[in-house]
Amino acid sequence: MTTGSMASELARQEEIVAERLVLRPLRLSDAGLIAHYTADRRVAEGTRSIPHPLPPGAAEAYVKRAMSSDRDEDVWAIDGSDNKLAELLGVVSLTRMEAEQSELGFWIGAGFWNTGFATEAVAALVAANPHGSRTLFAEAFQDNPGSARVLTNSGFEYLGDAESWSVARNARVPTWTYLRKMG
Repeated sequence: MTTGSMASELARQEEIVAERLVLRPLRLSDAGLIAHYTADRRVAEGTRSIPHPLPPGAAEAYVKRAMSSDRDEDVWAIDGSDNKLAELLGVVSLTRMEAEQSELGFWIGAGFWNTGFATEAVAALVAANPHGSRTLFAEAFQDNPGSARVLTNSGFEYLGDAESWSVARNARVPTWTYLRKMG
């Protein structure tokens, strides 16, 4: 494969259809809802990389990185607009780690917690396996059992305890690490 065809392969990101939502590539118009949802401290503190408060322009920069052809992370909007829900409920992502291994991440707006949308989005992404991964990794902060349930409901198995840095918390946070063998 030539360098140009590898870049176009990376740039292409397919939509994934689930029962109540569609996972679609981010678009510039998503920045407003991303900024709105991540302005909630609880959402930001549930992630490693979202700062709180969110600096001006950060949501737009995030969307532009997600749309870039040289990105290292594929990000999908969790879009419920086909079922009269918001066109962005949260995001789900895959980051290439090594050959045939990816790390899954997700967050969902607080108003959509405990609705099953996160589980449905993660399960749809796992089923589609767009990176062709043999192994998926994920983690959940130990003070967020809801995210851990999303992962176990999607076939992830507990691997062990660790810790990760949270930008919003400005601290290391204990995590549970999960593994999902594919195929």
